[in-house]
Amino acid sequence: MKKKILLVDDEDSIHLLYREEFEEEGYEVHSALSGEEALDKLKIIAPDLVILDINMPNMNGIEALRKMKEINPNLPVILSSAYQEFKQDLASWASDDYIVKSSNLDELKEAVKRLMP
Repeated sequence: MKKKILLVDDEDSIHLLYREEFEEEGYEVHSALSGEEALDKLKIIAPDLVILDINMPNMNGIEALRKMKEINPNLPVILSSAYQEFKQDLASWASDDYIVKSSNLDELKEAVKRLMP
């Protein structure tokens, strides 16, 4: 049975890149374009791990992270942002890892392998 990743990002290009890369690695990838959609899908698909963007409209990734951890405190969540400065935000420390977005996905892939139950 394939491990499930829920990818939460409001950028289509990120979904295309990450889906292709992680499906190639043998994971089942589900997508959400917003924090609200991610919370709905969290209950339906029960992912093994979440890759979560921070800077999204309506509900940002920090708010979504907080709500996800209320639903499932043991769910591994990787915050992924184009901005390094969010790493200093105390609220981001609730995540299991923080990766700055890059076209090179090696660091993100390593974090997924390390955190996947």
